[in-house]
Amino acid sequence: MAEPDFFPRADALTLADVAALAGVAIPAGADPEARFRGAGALEEAGPDDIAYMDNPRYADALASTAAGLVLTSKRFAPRAPDEAVVLVCAQPYRAFAEVLARLYPTALRPQSVFGSSGVSPGALVHPTARIEHGATIDPGAVVGPHAEIGAGTIVCANAVVGPQCRIGRNCSISPGATVMNAFLGNRVIVHPGVRIGQDGFGFAMGPRGHGKVPQVGRVVVQDDVEIGANCTIDRGSGRDTVIGEGTKIDNLVQIGHNVVVGRHCVIVAQVGISGSATLEDFVVLGGQVGVVGHVTVGMGAQIAATSNVNSDVPAGARWGGTPAKPVREWFREITAVKTLASRRVSAKDDED
Repeated sequence: MAEPDFFPRADALTLADVAALAGVAIPAGADPEARFRGAGALEEAGPDDIAYMDNPRYADALASTAAGLVLTSKRFAPRAPDEAVVLVCAQPYRAFAEVLARLYPTALRPQSVFGSSGVSPGALVHPTARIEHGATIDPGAVVGPHAEIGAGTIVCANAVVGPQCRIGRNCSISPGATVMNAFLGNRVIVHPGVRIGQDGFGFAMGPRGHGKVPQVGRVVVQDDVEIGANCTIDRGSGRDTVIGEGTKIDNLVQIGHNVVVGRHCVIVAQVGISGSATLEDFVVLGGQVGVVGHVTVGMGAQIAATSNVNSDVPAGARWGGTPAKPVREWFREITAVKTLASRRVSAKDDED
């Protein structure tokens, strides 16, 4: 059985191409027309490949790499083999990402599962839906009445776009995803199994039972947002649920109704954000963070993994723990608990 090539390579890059992408000068004596056809890890890259290094844990791998071209920082450049061309970058990982995007353009976003373009005969598109020229609708996808889908957007197999939804240009709606009661901007990536725009969890609770509260808001996803596999984003109950421009959401994240996520936030896997919480711009939530409803996490704040946020967090703060608090205070508490525990153990040993 032949090994499949899931991400076909584009044309090779010259050293001059890579230096331009990285925004750095070509080293003296290096051939600007030298060509590199692939990219890989330090341990696996060969003479025709490009690799990068920006973590001291991989210093030994850098020293022994067979890569023909290495992107690294000034600190680590002397560790590279003499045979390798070294481009010294302020941000090696970011430069490497630019290289990968040029070498493997189809890996940037989900592509048509069927390998087709245009509206497939096997798609179910309502006659009143508006599909711009250049959009792709795969077999099994459903597009509801009066929905609008922009040019360059791909709606993959078995995805559903609900009535009157708007999806901008150059988006990807992956297999099995559903978009309901929502507006999506341009260049939005929705990974497989995502659910956007379903009911928020709203009930008027009482001793005789819990009455359902109709959720009549929408979800608004701004430009350049990426939503990981099997995330769920509930529509608002009255106001909209909003995901701000450039925000990146990992897999298995739950975002409740009326939540407002600012621009360029990073939300790592298994986070849960309760209804009506607000994340201001550039907030980072580590994995498995829980945010209770109606709190605000200020601009640029960072919350450590597995923390529970139950009060407002100031802008620029670094918090952690359960309940979450400033990191230094959290660390002092951990140290105090360890000290108390060790004293008890010592006292018990003395008694024995």
